[in-house]
Order: sequence, then structure tokens, then C-alpha cells
Amino acid sequence: MNLSDLKRNACRLRSSKGYMRWWHSFCGVLEETGETRTFFVEFFVINPSLGGDKPILGRHPYHRRRGAKPSYVMIKAGVFPGPEGQPGRQLHAFYPVSQLRTAASPLILQAGDCVYREDRITGSVYVTQQEAARRFRMSDAGSMEWDLEVHKAVSCHTGILAGPFFQALNALDSYWHGEGIRSFFRGSVTLDGMTYQVREETSYGYADKHWGRSFNKPWMQFACNRLTSARTGRELRHSVLAINSCPRLFCFPLRRRLLIQLTYTGEDYEFGFPGQFLTSRCKWETKENGKRFIWHIMAKNRKHLIKISCSCTREQMLKLRYESPDGARFRSPLWAGGLGVGTIEIYRLENGERTLLDKLRMDGALCEYRKDRRDS
Repeated sequence: MNLSDLKRNACRLRSSKGYMRWWHSFCGVLEETGETRTFFVEFFVINPSLGGDKPILGRHPYHRRRGAKPSYVMIKAGVFPGPEGQPGRQLHAFYPVSQLRTAASPLILQAGDCVYREDRITGSVYVTQQEAARRFRMSDAGSMEWDLEVHKAVSCHTGILAGPFFQALNALDSYWHGEGIRSFFRGSVTLDGMTYQVREETSYGYADKHWGRSFNKPWMQFACNRLTSARTGRELRHSVLAINSCPRLFCFPLRRRLLIQLTYTGEDYEFGFPGQFLTSRCKWETKENGKRFIWHIMAKNRKHLIKISCSCTREQMLKLRYESPDGARFRSPLWAGGLGVGTIEIYRLENGERTLLDKLRMDGALCEYRKDRRDS
């Protein structure tokens, strides 16, 4: 449901091990050429209870020999591949957990010069060629600086699934809260000396949080707030689609379920949320070929049905690199891109009949996907 919850966005791990991930993505424009790119900034904390005065990188040969679990604060910043074949980039800065400064109500995070606030993010990451050559850093070489105001306009609240009861029982592998699935960013980003302007109306911003003892398996996430109505021919300012795969419940997989919120012209269409498990249905599939990923999703509840089709080429996606809290290595990469395109068909169900309400065109969609396979 479209409900802001800053306490949930600030909540911490209930278990001694796991991860927390605050993600932001947005568009910026290089004024000299008009080039538009989709950037991302993430604050990532892994196994904070195991940390000390130095970051523990699980892939470092020293730590691997000793079977040490990873523990650090990572600032991940970068850019997705561009529409004209421009390469993507991900840059990592690591800090020990002891250097993380936090405050709640509202949430503030600080590591080095990188600061997260609910209404502003600032910071920088610089990775040398020598540092990038060390595979355990999982980073490319380059630099990125950002100073951005954030206005989170539409939220996705998952109800009891991420509430105190399920967290106290440690019932789910991973929890999700979309505090800003439709966000407006304003400011600037400098990538390798080139400054991109980020304006509210064209930022198409997204912000959410994941946390828990392990990542979703499979990892399926999708979001788009650049929607154009076939009925009116206009772009919809406060409409957004957000999708997240369901985690395991007490080790029981819910793999064919998705959590879906479509906010369309002020009305929320929800599928797969608590209270709808018996009345909501969802079918989805992912197709891969040598050139692109294709997703087909159909979801319905008692009153509405939506059909979603989306695709993104492999060249427009980046392999995001992470460590798992348990130290496992993933065999399948996490593909992510910011140039997904597709359609959404919205139907009203009444007396066994379908009535098409609108067909929306999606552009610049955020797509993240990984199969459920890994090496230990």
C-alpha cells in the first residue's frame, strides 16, 4: 500500500548476521551533449555484529583461508550501461563497521564522507586501477561524486510481512520496504570528471530497502515510474509500478509469488500482499536468449487483473557484484539495468468479464534478476 513508514526504513537486523541495503537509482543529463544516464547509489551493510576496526572482505585470500564471514560497510555507486552502448560501471568503497555513524527518527547513516538522509544523499567513491585489479574488491576503476536532494512521493508498504511479528520470529530470509518507489531527485553527479545534472521532473527516481539474513532466491525486482497512458497519450506524473520477489517463509519457498504494487492515477492496485494470499494469483516467467531478458507477468485479485511484459537487452545490463552474508559465492550473476521497456494492461473484473481500463507504455524501467543457483 502507498504508506510512508520511516521507522521501517530505519529498522535494523533482528538477527546477529545478515545484510541491510538502502538503494537509490535516478537519471542525470550531461548538458553539453544531452546524454542521459541512469545512476545508482547504495549503502550496504553486511554482518555488522562480526565487524571490527577493519573491513572483512570475504573474498580476500587471507579471510578465505580462515573461513571468515564478510563484515563491512560498502558504498556502491555507479552507472548502468547507456542506450548508445556506453559501458556501465560499479565502484565500491569499504569501511569497517566501527566507522558507521547512525541516528534514527529519521534515519541518518554516515561512512567517511558518504551520508544518507531521508531527504538528501551526498558522498564520493574513488577506486584506482590497482585497487580494481584486486578481485576481492569486486569493483571497477573510476570516480563518482554526488550531492542530491530526495523527495520520496510514493511508497510501497508490505504490511505484516516486514512487521515486528515476522522479524521477531526471524521468519523470512529477506524483508522489503519501498519508501520511495516514486522519488524525485535534484542535484548533480560527477562521473570521472563529467558532471550530470539531475532534475526532479526527469530524474525518474527510485529508493527502497532490503534487509535480512540472506538474499531472495531467485532475486526478481522491477520498477518503473516513467509510464505513458494510451488512453490520454500523456506521461503519468505520480504513477509507478514496483515488483519484488517473495522471500522464503520458515525455509518454505514462495518462488512463484510476487509482491506487486501499481499506483495508477492515485489508486493502488495490489497483488500478492498479506490478506490476498488466498484471493490473489500470479504467474510469471523469465526468458533468456543471447541478446535479451524478457519477463511476462500476469496477476489478479478479486477486482482487477494486470498483464505486464518487459524486456531489457544484455548489453544494457550490468552484473552487480555482492558477497552473501554466509560467505557463499553465487554461480549466477545478478543482472541489473535501467533501460527496460514494455507495457502494462490494466483490467477491471466484474461478473466474469474483463474491461480494459488502460494500457501503459513503460520506458527506463529498473530490472534486477538472478536465478536461484549458487556455489558454496
